[in-house]
Amino acid sequence: MKIVIVGAGEVGFHIASRLALEKKDVVVIDKSADALRRVFENLDVQTVQGLGSCPAILEQAGIKEADILLAVTNSDETNLVASIFATVLSRTTIKLARIRSEEYLAYHDVLRQDPYNIDVLINPEAEAVRAVEKLLVVPGAVDVGEFADGRVKLIGVRLEEDCPVTGLRLADLKHKTGKKKILVAAIIRDENLIIPSGDDKLLAQDLIYFISEEKELQAALKIFGKRSESLGHILLVGGGNLGLRLAKTLEDLSIHTKLIEKNPRRCKELAKHLDKIIILQGDGSDQGLLQEENVQDMDVVVTLTGDEETNILISLLAKRMGARKTLTRISKFSYFPLVSAIGLEHVVSPRLAAINTILQHVRRGKVLSAKALKGEEAEVLEAVALETSDIVGRPLKQIPFPKGALVVAMIRGDEVIIPAGDSVILPEDRIIIFSTRQGIPQVEKALMVKVGYF
Repeated sequence: MKIVIVGAGEVGFHIASRLALEKKDVVVIDKSADALRRVFENLDVQTVQGLGSCPAILEQAGIKEADILLAVTNSDETNLVASIFATVLSRTTIKLARIRSEEYLAYHDVLRQDPYNIDVLINPEAEAVRAVEKLLVVPGAVDVGEFADGRVKLIGVRLEEDCPVTGLRLADLKHKTGKKKILVAAIIRDENLIIPSGDDKLLAQDLIYFISEEKELQAALKIFGKRSESLGHILLVGGGNLGLRLAKTLEDLSIHTKLIEKNPRRCKELAKHLDKIIILQGDGSDQGLLQEENVQDMDVVVTLTGDEETNILISLLAKRMGARKTLTRISKFSYFPLVSAIGLEHVVSPRLAAINTILQHVRRGKVLSAKALKGEEAEVLEAVALETSDIVGRPLKQIPFPKGALVVAMIRGDEVIIPAGDSVILPEDRIIIFSTRQGIPQVEKALMVKVGYF
């Protein structure tokens, strides 16, 4: 598979690094020599210096042979023009464009049709808001994924000292779960990913990922020491695109929300779009202002300014002043391993949310959704089992999956199945596969149609 990436920023670099490790043929275009030097020195990919919106540069990068174009620069205009010229040069290339402007997104349907034929428009803020919504409604979760139209949940929770299952072997977990469909798929301990076996114990401070059927989620959370929390008061800090989108969502949910924004002009603009949200002009890092607004009574403080260092500081300050929970916007991937060490569990990243959407479309086979886990060492895929693929018609224990890859759930009609080694996948089953990053190429191969099938 050949993939051309326009943009060597955080998103472009991160996607290129994942795909390069999977031995895909990747070409990265950027006008910045410094950005390309970082790519060239760290990744096994090709680079082309120039404007990704220039047709000659796209041809130089091999767009005519490319399966996918990812236009992910920080400029909507560059991404749109690159995608349109890719259509002119190669009609069969699948095109994904990262777009932030609401004005462009209003023409989403038009841009997907002739003559533009841009297959997917990715809005990082919209993806991030969906991620925030999931975190807000699942008590104690630090990561939430949804599959099978929400019927199956992938939940990441941090185990506390007093958690009912702390110290328990996974083989004994069934005594706590009973007939509930719950499976622990991964453990992250001291930033190391563990694919657990029955002999592994659950320890305090482990970040575990478990699969649960949606209707049993509250019971599953209780088993892992998490209790339902009501959301009565939320404080947002930062009224940019992401802050406005989230405020609109909270307004629709009738949650009492205050929004602090530093820029007076932006406050006036926000007031035009929000009817029930209390808008405060001020500095969210001002301890006096936070005290005046009773930050200690807030169920959640969400920091969404464009400066992630400011977001981190405000979240730590709010937590120290008594806020029950904080959710912090962070964009730099290099910060992710540090957040839990400094006391920040709940993080939202528009870039990472966009990457999860991109991964869905670069995977081979009939992949419906994809999610990278916190720490980026593993991925969860939801796919349809095609009749002619290698995974259909034989027990799971006979499927040539790589070490570190396993089917964690099967959805057959209305039934959710937590499979065992003797379980057999049928054509058109929706399957959820957990895999380490190294195992993804073999998982993709298993999902694809067999060559030569007639």
